Amino acid sequence: MKNWLFLIPMFSVFISCQQGEKNRTGGNMPVSEYFNYVDSAVQYAGIRMIPVKTPVGEFRVWTKRFGNNPRIKILLLHGGPAGTHEYMECFESFFPKEGFEFYEYDQLGSYYSDQPIDSSLWTLDRFVEEVEQVRQAIGADKNNFYILGNSWGGILGMQYALKYQDNMKALIVANMMASCPDYGKYANEVLAKQMDPAVLKEIRDIEARGDFSDPRYMELLMPNFYQQHLCRLKEWPDPVNRLFKHLNGEIYTMMQGPSEFGVSGRLADWDIKDRLKEIKIPTLMIGAKHDTMDPKAMEEQSKMLQKGRYLYCPNGSHLAMWDDQQVFMNGVIQFIKDVDEGKM
Repeated sequence: MKNWLFLIPMFSVFISCQQGEKNRTGGNMPVSEYFNYVDSAVQYAGIRMIPVKTPVGEFRVWTKRFGNNPRIKILLLHGGPAGTHEYMECFESFFPKEGFEFYEYDQLGSYYSDQPIDSSLWTLDRFVEEVEQVRQAIGADKNNFYILGNSWGGILGMQYALKYQDNMKALIVANMMASCPDYGKYANEVLAKQMDPAVLKEIRDIEARGDFSDPRYMELLMPNFYQQHLCRLKEWPDPVNRLFKHLNGEIYTMMQGPSEFGVSGRLADWDIKDRLKEIKIPTLMIGAKHDTMDPKAMEEQSKMLQKGRYLYCPNGSHLAMWDDQQVFMNGVIQFIKDVDEGKM
């Protein structure tokens, strides 16, 4: 009997360890399998160029896979338009510990993907079809497919969900209002008025001349707008700096417009507020106090959804995954776990 009593706590420790392994990887998969991407002879570190078909030909987009979890596959949609995945590398410090499978991804026209020059490619509907092809390529479906989109990636995520939500498990929209006109109104009527009037006048004068290449424009925007509302960290992280270095300005201007105080490009009239009620999958809306997007609007959006939740980052800006990181990541991770466990 004494020998059996001795074995009971040992057996309990074994079961606990096995359960911990199960929780981390979302199943009975050992950690070694989490990093198994089933590459052939040459190991590519999860990187894959995925072919996508467009009305003007076939091109390739860059993706990088982390993990191996058939229950949770998260596709990260970067901002821009025509930004890069680089600033979303911060998720590498959080998602692997949770056992999530996730994908960094450069959309067509972005730095690590093909960059065709046909301007007809740069439309929201065409990008939606690209995301659908990427979903198919990574083997995700309605039982495991999560989208996390930030900024322009949030626009793309919402528009994708309106057409393809039957292929999704859940949606996360970080720092993006559901209306570009409302976004422009908030920038001009709220954020602009927070700036020094003399600085704002000089910015407006440059914009009125259309001289957006004037170095003075960025000299004014960086301390007075970007460091206040884009990323509030005293020293910007290397991935954020690389994003700005590699941004495709031509596509960005074509779709967003050259000014940070509103949208004047192809997205100028985009507004789906009245359609949010059509989204039936669990959806998390993330707003931040210092964001370029109105956090109150983000909260209202969460209430328009059939299964909405709101996450507020009190110290965050447009890149709250960096400057209010713990609140942002903890909220996102909890949401994903709740969806996975059927708590939504």
